[in-house]
Amino acid sequence: MSGERLEGGATGATVDGGADGDASLLLVGDTNLQGRDRPADAFRHVLPALRAADLLFGQLEGPLAAPSADPAAPDIPHKAGWRHSDPAMVAGLVAAGFAAVSCASNVTYGARAIGESLATLDAAGIAHCGAGGDREAARRPAVVARRGVRFGFLGYTSVFWPVGHAAGPATPGVATVRATTAYQPGPRALEMPGAPPLVVTAPDPAELTAMEEDVRRLRAAVDIVVVSCHWGVSGSERVAEYQRAIGRAAIDAGADLVFGHHPHVLQAIEVWRGRPICYSLGNFAFDWAKMRGRHLDGLLVRALVRGRRLARVAVVPMHRDEENLIRLLDPATGAGRSIVERLRALATDDSPALTVEGGEVVVDLAGG
Repeated sequence: MSGERLEGGATGATVDGGADGDASLLLVGDTNLQGRDRPADAFRHVLPALRAADLLFGQLEGPLAAPSADPAAPDIPHKAGWRHSDPAMVAGLVAAGFAAVSCASNVTYGARAIGESLATLDAAGIAHCGAGGDREAARRPAVVARRGVRFGFLGYTSVFWPVGHAAGPATPGVATVRATTAYQPGPRALEMPGAPPLVVTAPDPAELTAMEEDVRRLRAAVDIVVVSCHWGVSGSERVAEYQRAIGRAAIDAGADLVFGHHPHVLQAIEVWRGRPICYSLGNFAFDWAKMRGRHLDGLLVRALVRGRRLARVAVVPMHRDEENLIRLLDPATGAGRSIVERLRALATDDSPALTVEGGEVVVDLAGG
């Protein structure tokens, strides 16, 4: 495997002898490795599936930086109990075959931690997006070539601490598309005092425009554009209005596929103008102590590119078992079938038909 310097300053990797314009892409959700003597064990049961893809990309949930050992100085002061992942955990990402990761999230926090984490990824040969030493670097894409197909990845978070977290013109941080929240009286408020309000959310216009410009610029430089979004409400299957606005704007600007994370549970799949938006894939590998035994179901996305164009998208249900290890599930039976039925129950007017075929669930890109 040979490396090449690609647009945006990212180092990609090209598979020798495979320049045929056809490639497979695997996408996974929140990935957090902590406290493992053998980090690769987190992927023990799924390594063949991961390595079968030409390119693996996912959300890195938290920086690879030495965790704080001082209870009086926690890694993230406003997030009780959170510990960053030791840099040694990068060995698990390498073993799994991650070509690139998005680092934009509410737990990629602190200038020191961000700098150490990105340096660790660079040393391991894993490209990254979504965080950087300043705003320009944080918004820079990860570009990776496989089999003659140039993939470009952008990462953003709408979930972040309002002070000292978003990357600035000359300060480290994460790439953001901030959103606002407003509350309106519910439809029965006049009749019934205390009725719950309506929650109205919307992306910040300036940051949404900046994201659209990033997508258009990348669209002109690569064959396949993937936008990774950290968004939504933790534990909620409901897709917020701002998520739909951001996801659809990314597609309109030229993205081939948008996928999300942070809720830790599954959210709906939508097809917008022939391109999929997977609002939340749920957790993938997740070792944070507070997540043990919780939010165990998730999805993998398998995308097939033919002639340098997105040709097919499917999802595969998965579950973390009693040892906190990932198991892929048969979507036609048992727990796998239950996950597929949950996806169908979350469907909206823009949701596509989902067809179980050969151990995966094919997303109908013709429409919802």
